[in-house]
Amino acid sequence: MIANARMYSVTPEVAELWGRLFNAVAARAGMDLEIMMHAPPAPLAELWQREDKAAVFMCGLPFARASYPAQLIAAPVPSPAQFRGQAQYWSEWVVRRDSHLRTLADTFGHRIAFTARDSQSGYAGPLSFLHTQAGDSPRFQEIIEPRITPLGALNAVIDGAADVAPVDSYAFALLEKYCPQLTAEVRSVAQTEPTPIPPLVCSPGANPPGSLRALQAAFLNAHSNTELEPTMQALLLQRFVLPDPAVYDPLRTAFEVSLEYWRSHPLASIVHPAFL
Repeated sequence: MIANARMYSVTPEVAELWGRLFNAVAARAGMDLEIMMHAPPAPLAELWQREDKAAVFMCGLPFARASYPAQLIAAPVPSPAQFRGQAQYWSEWVVRRDSHLRTLADTFGHRIAFTARDSQSGYAGPLSFLHTQAGDSPRFQEIIEPRITPLGALNAVIDGAADVAPVDSYAFALLEKYCPQLTAEVRSVAQTEPTPIPPLVCSPGANPPGSLRALQAAFLNAHSNTELEPTMQALLLQRFVLPDPAVYDPLRTAFEVSLEYWRSHPLASIVHPAFL
């Protein structure tokens, strides 16, 4: 059985911390896990469709759309104060710190970097947010090629390939901690509304029911495990919770509504084929 935290392995150091956490939780549950890296640019879809998932981060949008067989294990609650002790996140609309752009409206007519079509924070959430502010003309000059990860989107802005990008807020918080030299190059001009954070999932039927319950319990009690406290703090984690799967359903509805709108209201004058 595999575990994977690629979505929030923003640096090799952070990936090592996730591996340490997963191994400790698995040991508490009496399970053996293979920590699989599945590094970019390998598609996350290849990981999500595996039948041997034990604890794999999955974006809330494909989970809500039932794109891949998955069952909830737990969801992280980030520790920074802005997350308000909830298993939630949002997208930060970032521009270069030295940019003349001061508001989200200022970015209209410029280039935007999304991560991938099946990303809530890097595509679907921002589309829904823009829908609420839509007009009759294209919002952006160009949607550039997919940047795959939050770090890729951030670097697109820093390097000048794009003028603005929506970035997963938990990933951004980790990048602020471990890559402050990069996050110092950008600033946020807006935020999307909070939505449920990506959960850890397993493959239905891949674990005996007792193993699944033990694994869930180990994650839900990780915050009270004194041996894990340094790792939890290093990963900016307050605790894990077990959300109702239905809390992710509005992501699917909002995405379908916004897609229908943007089919007849061009979002950009030039659109990379991956986002057509």
